[in-house]
Amino acid sequence: MLKALRNALRIGDLRAKILYTAALLAVFRLGSHVPVPGVDAGALAESLGVGQGNIFGFLDLFSGGALGRFTIFAMGVNPYITASIIIQLLQVVVPQLEEMAKEGVEGRKRLQQYTRYGTVVLGLIQAISITALARNMGVIANPNFFTMSLIVVTLTAGTVFLMWLGEKISQKGLGNGVSLIIFTGIIARLPQGFVQAAQSVGRGGINPLSFILFLVLTVVVIAGVVIVQEGQRRIPVQYAKRVVGRRMYGGQSTHIPLRINQAGVIPVIFANSVLTFPLTLAQFVPALGGISRFLGYGTVGYNLIYVALVIFFTYFYTAVTFNPVEIASNMRKNGGFIPGLRPGRPTAEYLDRVLTRITLFGALFLAVIAVLPTIMSAITRMPSQFMFFGGTGMLIVVGVALDTMKQIEAHLLLRHYEGFMK
Repeated sequence: MLKALRNALRIGDLRAKILYTAALLAVFRLGSHVPVPGVDAGALAESLGVGQGNIFGFLDLFSGGALGRFTIFAMGVNPYITASIIIQLLQVVVPQLEEMAKEGVEGRKRLQQYTRYGTVVLGLIQAISITALARNMGVIANPNFFTMSLIVVTLTAGTVFLMWLGEKISQKGLGNGVSLIIFTGIIARLPQGFVQAAQSVGRGGINPLSFILFLVLTVVVIAGVVIVQEGQRRIPVQYAKRVVGRRMYGGQSTHIPLRINQAGVIPVIFANSVLTFPLTLAQFVPALGGISRFLGYGTVGYNLIYVALVIFFTYFYTAVTFNPVEIASNMRKNGGFIPGLRPGRPTAEYLDRVLTRITLFGALFLAVIAVLPTIMSAITRMPSQFMFFGGTGMLIVVGVALDTMKQIEAHLLLRHYEGFMK
């Protein structure tokens, strides 16, 4: 691996991408320590119960501790992700948006612009809610109109800036920018979480055997995540021989790799954003207190809705990114066919049937990973606040690391270097 890293740094454009990505992620970590003016962050974190295994502790994990410190990036990229989900769902029901998505680069640019507008609107709503909650808790030094407006604008601007960072990383750096920001926030909390857990073991707060069991289960689950993320069903494809002029083309055999988890970590991120947005508002608006009681973080209702959302978004995102009809049409145009199947509609139906079956396993796997903190807490008897690397966080970290590594791998193999994969 070290040799592959050295090879990566020898390639000028790849080195530039790595350094560019690292620089923007460093800006994110720096901004995660810039406090919002006029707010007692310590008192607010104590009032919210950050670090006690509730919904705010979960949001604090995704923001890299920015919520607990109440910095300019306290809301993270959650409004942007929620806006992306809304735009993608509207493409299914609004014909104009569906046509826009099929227009190519220009259409995607317009949809991206709508997503940005939605991010600003949702960011303002969430910032106003957080500011109102902080005022009710009495942690704002001078709660006048100017101070409240400054806090709302600062939080919204922080989210918009993170959205810009994510887009720049995706355009000029390595990997998916938004996913890398979430990845960095989770990774930044790992050392502190392990130290706190080890200190609790030393003070007798946690059974040493429970902590060892937790570490073993973590390694096993990481291995399982890697296996499922890399698992695929290979559909054999044969191309017929064609004579063009004096040359003969085709005749070779290849395959279509259908991944078990075709959607990657996106369904879990989407489900998390959809579920945490109303829960967060419920903490701020007393009239929505019933939602918080029924869907409180870690409750049975929360886990059931979470599982359902993960399964739904797995199928939804797979359907958006993989079109069996288009794949079958392209194969037919190029003289390709699946042995034993007629080109065209039978091939599309076969691909759809196979993809539906393997996606079910991938969706159930993602659902189990999503509620893993509850399962691991019950098995290891460890408090829920120490499940800092369980479930969603683990899946995002492993999935983003694999995707980023594959991009580096592609650059290395393109230049005849030996990559990470053996």
